Amino acid sequence: MIAKIERDGCISCGLCVSTCPEVFRMAEDGLAEVYVDEVPEEAEDRAVEAQESCPVSVIEVK
Repeated sequence: MIAKIERDGCISCGLCVSTCPEVFRMAEDGLAEVYVDEVPEEAEDRAVEAQESCPVSVIEVK
């Protein structure tokens, strides 16, 4: 499973980071980023939850 963020649309709310810190973090520019190549199996449900909870729908987990 792989996660992606369309960073141009990110509003820096941090919800993805608080929901799934194993996959998402806040970058130095203040926007969220994916920092793993592949979502760890034990974090897949939380990564999908982050996607579904994103207020601007810029996260894709597949």
